[in-house]
Amino acid sequence: MLGKKVDLEIFGALSEGAIYFGYYIDQGNTYKVYIITNRILGQSERCHIIACEQSESGRPLRLVAAPLGEIFYEPEIRKRVSAYTKIESILCLYEKSCGAVVYRKMGDTIKYLLVKNHNGRCWSFPKGHVEMGESEKETAAREIKEETGLDVRFKPDFRETGIYHPFGRTSKKVVFFLAEAKSDKVNIQRREIDHYRWATMGQAKMLCRHENDIRVLEKVSRRLSDKGEGVTD
Repeated sequence: MLGKKVDLEIFGALSEGAIYFGYYIDQGNTYKVYIITNRILGQSERCHIIACEQSESGRPLRLVAAPLGEIFYEPEIRKRVSAYTKIESILCLYEKSCGAVVYRKMGDTIKYLLVKNHNGRCWSFPKGHVEMGESEKETAAREIKEETGLDVRFKPDFRETGIYHPFGRTSKKVVFFLAEAKSDKVNIQRREIDHYRWATMGQAKMLCRHENDIRVLEKVSRRLSDKGEGVTD
């Protein structure tokens, strides 16, 4: 049901210009729908389903919708809806994670930190979901610290984004920064990370399988070369 476009009759405003409610009937089932928005809505609206509250059986209980063109991520959805009802398990159409390409100068060579998550088939960079009230860099710094134990210094003027579709219609936006590690002593978070390694640029490009990760690495290589920060391969 995620991503489905629906015409919703709006029954009322819980907070005008922020959240409304209505009902949607699908295959004989009636769902209460919370409609979140950043504008004033009329009596009906063309929307898309951006979140589903899941029962233990996997059947949707309540739905969250937004007018076409408006995107909301899980922290904002939970904040707005939780003011009016308690939602436990929620599946969202849009996800957002932030992380960084973490590097460390080792002699005349620059090496990059790669991690592999539980059940992950590919090496990538430390990252994680944004929490309510965090800036993108705050999320990246927290996730790097939690996953690897490293403190980092972010480099200015570097921010790259990519869009993945990991599960069906789910759209995941990932924001990567560039950060220099203050140490090479990694202490991985065992409940999330299986392996880590420091790799040269050439090794990193061979280990990373996602096209977006390789694109980000190439931009990192040019950025560090332009700044004269050392050998990147």
